[in-house]
Amino acid sequence: PLRQLADHYDLHLIEDACEALGAEYKGRKAGMLGDCGVFAFYPNKQITTGEGGMIVTDDEEAAMLMMALRNQGRAPGDTWLQHTYLGYNYRMDEMSAALGAAQMTRIEELLTRREQVARWYMERLAEIPAVELPYVAPQTTRSSWFVFVIRLAPGIQREEIARKLEERGIPVRPYFLPIHLQPYLVERFGYRQGDYPITEDLGARGLALPFSGVMTEEQVEMVCRTLQSVL
Repeated sequence: PLRQLADHYDLHLIEDACEALGAEYKGRKAGMLGDCGVFAFYPNKQITTGEGGMIVTDDEEAAMLMMALRNQGRAPGDTWLQHTYLGYNYRMDEMSAALGAAQMTRIEELLTRREQVARWYMERLAEIPAVELPYVAPQTTRSSWFVFVIRLAPGIQREEIARKLEERGIPVRPYFLPIHLQPYLVERFGYRQGDYPITEDLGARGLALPFSGVMTEEQVEMVCRTLQSVL
């Protein structure tokens, strides 16, 4: 639908696939659905280079411009002292790139491990009535699990639950806070509590549980058992 909308209005479609490496929509890889796809390699992502990211595109003109912008505005063919554009130093160093390239040889293993941890969570949390599980749409051929976020039932004090879990050695965090209530946007555009009630409701009930591809089934069991006890 987004592709059709972009085509109808002659818009470029830039796909934020930063947390979706390896995911598939109707059999197509995330990052390949728009004119450009963006991936991130921060340490909490499926693979990491320590920092940095990557843009993929089959638009040669856009690729040339982006390669210039990342390299302090030097267009292809410029000498080191020439700057065709106003650019930035967004070059990834070779050590970081090598780290990422090595992990990409194991990407299937890394994704499969995360899928297994997600399945353990799904099975155990389904038995807790006060927990709403992540929804996987039927169009999703494959999820690439980045974090595991549940929603607590309305009326439950998330901050109190989080505090009790932390006391028991289970680190959790709210996920996500509504963008329109971020201080900058409140000050810049005047957004207020109540402007987007559905977003605010979801933002008030989301809770990210411990999640990584190296978690054991016993650790997942401990998290779920502790959550149930606290609830």
